[in-house]
Amino acid sequence: MNDFMKAMDFRHACKIFDEKRRVSEEEIRYILETGRKSPSSFGMEGWKFLVVTNEALKERLRPACWNQVQITSCSHLIVILAAIDNLKPESGVPAKRFARRPISLEQVEAYIQRYGTHLARTFSSDERTYAWSARQTYIALANMMTAAAYIGIDSCPIEGFEKESVEQILGLDPKEYQVSVLLTLGYRLNEQPPRSRLSFDEVVEFIS
Repeated sequence: MNDFMKAMDFRHACKIFDEKRRVSEEEIRYILETGRKSPSSFGMEGWKFLVVTNEALKERLRPACWNQVQITSCSHLIVILAAIDNLKPESGVPAKRFARRPISLEQVEAYIQRYGTHLARTFSSDERTYAWSARQTYIALANMMTAAAYIGIDSCPIEGFEKESVEQILGLDPKEYQVSVLLTLGYRLNEQPPRSRLSFDEVVEFIS
C-alpha cells in the first residue's frame, strides 16, 4: 500500500517537461498496457490510444490545444479516443466482444439484447454515444497516470483543446472515433508544487 500511495503523492499535473529526457519504449508500453487492461462498461473497450512522438505533428497540434507547452515539451503525447459506431449493436462489434466469453450463443444473444435495450437512448445519437464512451476512457486515463507515477514518470491530463480541430489534424472519422482527452508524459523540469486537497472527512462519508 505504501508504494501505491507514494505514486499517488508523486503524481501531479506536470506543466513543463524536460525536453532532453525521453520515456523509454519499455516504459511507454507498460503505461499503455495499464490502459488496455482497464475496465469498461459491458467490457466493450470503447477506446483507442494514439501515441504521438512526431515533433512536427505535436507542433501542429499545440495551437489547437490552447497553445499549452506540455504538448510540445512532453516525451509522448497520448490522444485518447472514444469509439462511436463500433459500440452500437448493429455494428456487430459488441456481439464479437461478448462472444469472447466462455458462454453459449444463446447467452451472447441475451447479452446483446440487454445491452441494446439498456443503452437504446445512448445510441440514439453520436453525441450521446460519445458522452457515454468518453466516460469510459477516463478510467483508462487514470490508470495510465497512476502507472506512470509508479515508475517515476510525470504526466498531465489535458481537456483544454479544440476537439474538431484536433480531430481534423489527426484525420479522424468522427463516426468511428472522437477525441476524448489528451495525456502528456515525460519528466518534470521543475520541482513539484505544493498540493492542496480537501480533507478525508470532507470527501468521504461512511453509511452503515
